Amino acid sequence: MILKSNIELAVNVQKLYKSPQQEVINREWLSAFKPTGNHIEVISGVRRCGKSTLMKQLMQASGLKTAYFNFEDARIHGFELSDFTKLEEVLGNEVEAYFFDEIQNVPYWEVFVRQLHDQFAKVYITGSNAALLSKEMGTRLTGRHLRHELFPFSYGEFIRYKQAIPSVNTLYQYILYGGFPEFLETENPDVLQNFFKDIVLRDIAIRYSIRNTRLLMDLSLYLISNIGKEISYNNLRKTFMVGSANTISDYLTWLGEAYLLFYLPRFSWSAKSIATNPRKVYAVDTGLVTANTLSFTEDRGRLLENVVFMHLRRNHDSLFYFRNDRECDFVVFDNKRCSSLIQVCESLNQDTIGREVEGLMEAMDFFSMKEGYIITPGMKDEIGTQDRPIHVMPACEWLLPESITT
Repeated sequence: MILKSNIELAVNVQKLYKSPQQEVINREWLSAFKPTGNHIEVISGVRRCGKSTLMKQLMQASGLKTAYFNFEDARIHGFELSDFTKLEEVLGNEVEAYFFDEIQNVPYWEVFVRQLHDQFAKVYITGSNAALLSKEMGTRLTGRHLRHELFPFSYGEFIRYKQAIPSVNTLYQYILYGGFPEFLETENPDVLQNFFKDIVLRDIAIRYSIRNTRLLMDLSLYLISNIGKEISYNNLRKTFMVGSANTISDYLTWLGEAYLLFYLPRFSWSAKSIATNPRKVYAVDTGLVTANTLSFTEDRGRLLENVVFMHLRRNHDSLFYFRNDRECDFVVFDNKRCSSLIQVCESLNQDTIGREVEGLMEAMDFFSMKEGYIITPGMKDEIGTQDRPIHVMPACEWLLPESITT
């Protein structure tokens, strides 16, 4: 239980930060966003990716009488369901749109949000845990909400933030630094190291009462050190000498729900095979990888592959990798049909072109596709045949919003 005076203090202090304090760029997400009726707008994404700033931009653009409250404020630690009545009194009667940050920290928050929705108020909420938001939304708020995801800066947002131009040089800067706005202000790697610890320890270990935090941290570091590689529960269980694969499964699930890691399944027409085959692991941000590992000093190829994965993840719901005799890095499905086949290659030369083309051609045969793509840092070319072209695309162009794959 929180005193009303403490809630009022928190509201007044947070008003000082209602508008972004520094000049910020408009996110690509905003250009496609249109509020829908009085649906609850749910914005989820990894910690510190810019959700709060985006929410403040939405407040400015709404044209409504708004109220904002951040539930991560230390002044209201221990906030519970009964305190929402006090919060509503402090915010006043004239509010038309409510903006709540990290509301999933409060048990049974969905009861209050449902009440506001029933009163025809517009509600926006953010959260850094996909599972918690989904659980509550699936009970009392089914059919009343629309979900959106926000990630760290894309390459296009990065170059606008840096006021730079697309080039191989800025691409490699993006691969090295990633897209967390707060880190880009200082370029101090301690920021990304603290982000990583906060996600693993605060968003996962504390929330799920994990005692063996050493195992969780070691596993997390191992996974981000092996982006682009296949993983399986049993192999990880043996590597970390864990008694049950279920423990590994739980940890991987929670790392995914916190938006730290993503798992790319191997394509199969069989749902059972998809569930049992090894998956590839990718990180939400390459800057987070380079700041927390020692294994990527020279391996820019896998970092580029991670950047391509995140670009596809932003724009498509269904992604796979393909492996038969050869391998194709990414199979993109839209409307339950294969729409794109993509290889990623850091250096396309006589030593690598055969492997990349053969893997792509095998996937093109399998999915009856007439064309494929090879993404490199800066090369642009057309190879293959006239009736089955392979487009070699520079990532510094392909990753921009105008790309044909967005």
